[in-house]
Amino acid sequence: MEFVIVTGISGSGKSSAVKVLEDIGYFCIDNMPPQLIPKFADLCGENSSIKKVAVVVDIRGGELFLQFWQNVTEMRENGLNVKILFIYADKDVVKRRYKETRRKHPLYDICGGDLDKAIDEEYDILMPIREKSDYFVDSSYTTTAKFKETMLKMFMNNISDSMSICCLSFGFKYGIPDEADLVFDVRFLPNPFYVPELKNKTGEDKEVRDYVMNSEMSVEFRDKLFDMIGFLVPKYISEGKSQLVIAFGCTGGRHRSVTFAEMTNDFLREKKYNVHALHRDAQK
Repeated sequence: MEFVIVTGISGSGKSSAVKVLEDIGYFCIDNMPPQLIPKFADLCGENSSIKKVAVVVDIRGGELFLQFWQNVTEMRENGLNVKILFIYADKDVVKRRYKETRRKHPLYDICGGDLDKAIDEEYDILMPIREKSDYFVDSSYTTTAKFKETMLKMFMNNISDSMSICCLSFGFKYGIPDEADLVFDVRFLPNPFYVPELKNKTGEDKEVRDYVMNSEMSVEFRDKLFDMIGFLVPKYISEGKSQLVIAFGCTGGRHRSVTFAEMTNDFLREKKYNVHALHRDAQK
């Protein structure tokens, strides 16, 4: 089991880091007292379905946080593969973020309402942990997309897996799917509906796909479509998009739309993307 402890400076982006980890399959818990981590790890270890865990432990734990290293050491001595991810931001950046969000720093009251003093106090406590961390991310002057990309490079073997792609077929007579990011109308292509032996089949059947693609127009559209999708998908991934729905619509959602959803699914799978096909109306 992979066990990642996320810690770092308040206002540096720990919550954003956890969201990225959650998107790629980590079981995540925010603001856990260090003393509970070993017990929580034991519980996770008893569940074979949990392979990756991330917990946020930071200064919000108050005096309990001071036992951080003691608890980490205990877990490692028990054979758990514990890694520490430290999220950092410069003091001026943290101060600006707190002023912009109007949120209260965890040490604000303890430091008599002095934000600068609260930030300094936290840095003094956390910097020793930074020196011993396994992963380090500086969010001071980076965009949200770049922050996510950095996280994915650390925790994923294949960044392409970070975005889930759905190739969705539908029928316009039943409405355009609300979740679609890209919609392609393929009603201009040859329609198998009017061929008796194909009418009750779908685009998942080879005979239907062969009929739809037995046209120069269909082949030209496919080539242009794949060229555009091949260009767009990496751009969406680099911008931090976690899900992309590419929808193809024909009249009833049974033949032409299914054909192109399936072909696009095959095209993207060959390029090693995390993709699946879904046919909303094929059986209606």
